Order: sequence, then structure tokens, then C-alpha cells
Amino acid sequence: MELDPFERKVVDAMLSLGATSPEKLKDADKIAKEARLPKGRVAATLQKLIAKGIVKRVARQKAAGYYLLKKDI
Repeated sequence: MELDPFERKVVDAMLSLGATSPEKLKDADKIAKEARLPKGRVAATLQKLIAKGIVKRVARQKAAGYYLLKKDI
């Protein structure tokens, strides 16, 4: 599956944060900080990755958490 540069940066940031299972969720703020991208750009990119089936979103009390479904991208 082909990823654009922003998607690649977000996936790499999630991998380095260890967001690879439901127990290791990371919110968009942490992913944005690790990827060194604006939060809005990261949020839009996460939505694209969810649509592609690469990332899973989990609703929580304050902020939603995200983790990778596919680690071999």
C-alpha cells in the first residue's frame, strides 16, 4: 500500500511511540509532537489512515486514542 509523505511520517511516529496495540494507545497530541507536524495535519492524516484500515480509533473520556492495525507497512 502506497503512503504519502505525511502518512508515512505519522505511521513512523506511531511506531516509535509503540502505539501498536489497544493497550498502548496514543492520542493525536503525542503523535503530532513525535512526528513534528501540526495537530490539524496529524488529525486529517489519521482520518485518512483510518479509512485505509491502517489505524484504529478508540473513543475515550477526554481524547481519542489511536493505534496501528498493520505494523508491516
